Amino acid sequence: MLNQSTTGFHQLSWAQAAAHLDSQQIDYVIVTVIKTLGSVPRASGTKMLVSLTDIYDTIGGGHLEYKAIKKARELLGQTNSEPFIEQFKLGANLGQCCGGQATVLFEVMHSHSLKLDVYGAGHVAQALMPIIQHLPVQIRWIDSRKEVFPAKVDPRITVVVDEDPTEQAKLADANTASLILTHNHQLDFALVQTILTRNDALWLGVIGSETKAKRFAYKLSHRDFSPEQIKQMICPVGLPQIQGKLPMEVAVSIAGQLISLYQSWSKQQKSDHNPVEKAELSATTPNMETTE
Repeated sequence: MLNQSTTGFHQLSWAQAAAHLDSQQIDYVIVTVIKTLGSVPRASGTKMLVSLTDIYDTIGGGHLEYKAIKKARELLGQTNSEPFIEQFKLGANLGQCCGGQATVLFEVMHSHSLKLDVYGAGHVAQALMPIIQHLPVQIRWIDSRKEVFPAKVDPRITVVVDEDPTEQAKLADANTASLILTHNHQLDFALVQTILTRNDALWLGVIGSETKAKRFAYKLSHRDFSPEQIKQMICPVGLPQIQGKLPMEVAVSIAGQLISLYQSWSKQQKSDHNPVEKAELSATTPNMETTE
């Protein structure tokens, strides 16, 4: 699917889309035709913008555009942000009759915000979202049930409906924080197993009790997960000093922990560009995986 959030083509130009996605802190790739030879659909300088869920503008359509979109999304799944150039022959290989050649530049534009995937759209998640939507955090809200989402969701939050939420866990960017709040313990465990198998999560929180945490740890140990991997799972999630079982009480507890995570992450990002500050921070900042 080329566009997940709209039917047909977007009305925004690639430049308008870039400004919009920057404001939403969403990663994207600028695809530019930089050189042409012979007959091609579009001239040099033509641009298109590709995100994980949508495309804006066009470099001429057809198989050339399809291959360019596929390549752009492959690059979005990588940590390397270096520009990439590829040459496409518009003959038999791409099924286009133009017969020319197009050289295409791919520029990956990664946002520098913390990424948070929230699985489950039940009562706790719905109480949590109005709190954390004001943080400068890129949030994906994921559930298999379209009907459980509120009628109106803040535009800063990306709603994802997937019959199998574990597929979204497989597609998540590296260094994403994941919060599991689903209605189903079996799904919770499948998500935990998928995220820990990837071994690249920034943080993993799971709603539940001490009993649930012990049960999950036991099952994970019998699936060859190491003690270090299992320790990455924070369950019960939330600040222990905030008690209560009402959805809003649980949401406030989780929000406090997420704010602590975000603040630690922000300090780390700043220190990575300042060696002196980085040394000072490493001696004073708790590990983000165990911040409570």
